Amino acid sequence: MGQRIEPRRIALIVEDDFEVRGLAAALLEETDLRVVETSSAEEALDFMRDHAEEVAFLFADIRLPCLMSGVDLARAVRIKWPWVRTVLTSGLAPEEGLGDVPRDVRFMPKPWRALEVLMEAERAAQGHRNDRPGLQ
Repeated sequence: MGQRIEPRRIALIVEDDFEVRGLAAALLEETDLRVVETSSAEEALDFMRDHAEEVAFLFADIRLPCLMSGVDLARAVRIKWPWVRTVLTSGLAPEEGLGDVPRDVRFMPKPWRALEVLMEAERAAQGHRNDRPGLQ
């Protein structure tokens, strides 16, 4: 019979700066991942609740509008959806609260290097099937 076609996995970008978010989206569209953009952690969590099984990569700024920070978002995602490769980014100096970044979350200072972002996204796109529920 036919082969099962796996849907394109998702790169979720969480950035409140429109230009930076657009730059990240343009960059990640060069990968095998489908790009979804949000401007707050709350928006990202709403999306994750409905589409978590499709999300492979979360790329989020630490400083976000509303109540949740990128660090809060990363913690929630790591607890509920541990298979999602998570990268946090910020223009903050290391002494400005970056010690709160979870150990298993990669931090990339701004301005980030395009190649580093692409490499993280590619690792996520190739992710381990056994790490995701229902895809063994």
